[in-house]
Amino acid sequence: MHTGEQYHNFMLASERDRAVRGRFQKMALDLLGKGADILDFGAGTGIDAKTYSAHGHHTFVYEPSEAMRDYLGHHCQDEIVRKTIVPIASPGECRVQAVTANFAVLNHIDDHTSLFEELSRAVGPGGFVLASMLNPYFLGDARYGWWRRNLLTLMRDGHYAVASESRIHRFTPRIVARAAKPYFRLERITPRGLGLAVHLYMFLLLRRI
Repeated sequence: MHTGEQYHNFMLASERDRAVRGRFQKMALDLLGKGADILDFGAGTGIDAKTYSAHGHHTFVYEPSEAMRDYLGHHCQDEIVRKTIVPIASPGECRVQAVTANFAVLNHIDDHTSLFEELSRAVGPGGFVLASMLNPYFLGDARYGWWRRNLLTLMRDGHYAVASESRIHRFTPRIVARAAKPYFRLERITPRGLGLAVHLYMFLLLRRI
């Protein structure tokens, strides 16, 4: 377990993670309408939220971890005072154009069906959910026994959980898309094709129907 400050500093110190975050933020900002409201779901310490707010987007933040919330309050103190960033206790407390979930937030949730139903009440028609998820096809993980042991399960069922303290899950895009129906449709997967073999994270764009 890490404190919010330790997690925050680690993420900012990692060149790889900064690059992934930059690509995710650019995709989100390119998709957002001018001045559109956004919900940062699983906001962590508020790194993404601070960027969205700086670009003129009223940003709601939902973060279940107390340690992360505490450091988010420190990192985004000025924005929270100005109410350009607003912490909420449930996604249902806001109405937004978009929901972002960066750095494998959805991989810690085993029931995406109820999650997307809840998010559908926050996102209006034409809005979107953009999620950065662990890529189950990433060949860099093939050196681990748990990846090889679960490969057939992934091909058969489209998902599995890694035996660990956090019991983190791996999902194929089709499983996420199935859970999102009938509220959202999967519109885009980034990267595609052979790119899935070399990137740890995949970005899924789901459009509100």
